[in-house]
Amino acid sequence: MDLSIGDLRINYTQGGLIESEAHSNPFVLFQQWFATAVNADILEPNAMTLATVGPDGKPHARIVLLKDFDERGFVLFTNYNSQKGQQLQVNPWASLVLWWPPLERQVRIEGSVEKITSEESDRYFNSRPWSSRLGAWASDQTQPIPDRAILEERLERLKMEYEGKEVPRPPHWGGFRVIANSIEFWQGRPNRLHDRLCYRLLPSGSWCRERLSP
Repeated sequence: MDLSIGDLRINYTQGGLIESEAHSNPFVLFQQWFATAVNADILEPNAMTLATVGPDGKPHARIVLLKDFDERGFVLFTNYNSQKGQQLQVNPWASLVLWWPPLERQVRIEGSVEKITSEESDRYFNSRPWSSRLGAWASDQTQPIPDRAILEERLERLKMEYEGKEVPRPPHWGGFRVIANSIEFWQGRPNRLHDRLCYRLLPSGSWCRERLSP
């Protein structure tokens, strides 16, 4: 490759983020930014990096999908027996990162983690396509398998078993909520002098906001 990776750079010029234009409530600002990302026709605007820590203290990260958010936190769904599911139950802290390149925006979220209620998990599971519900039963997420044919065979058996029937939520599948104690909004700016506004949750339950150096 002739091009040096070090030479790859973009000068961000899409906009700015100043305190007078940013809502004092981070969830209101997130709602505004998320709506802008959706309206910008970004592929998977709800895709985010989920970072967890294993029992050995080593970090692990992967892309997951944000499926709900409000002032209680940010919700994702997974197999509770998967690597991330086990890690979140043993060490219930996580970090999320959403990156929207066309808008030159990033949001970092850190906080504690809890399982959502069975009722919440049921409601979302029942809203999924029928085939996706079967997929939650077919896959022992993260476990090694000899080849893809195993998955296809399981899925076919499940299709026959549940033909014309509702698919119940597996007991090992459900949601987690990341309860934010820190939310940082990053807006790319020229000359790498980016805007960074970080909201931190105070013991009183209110949020303080501070500008961070880029």
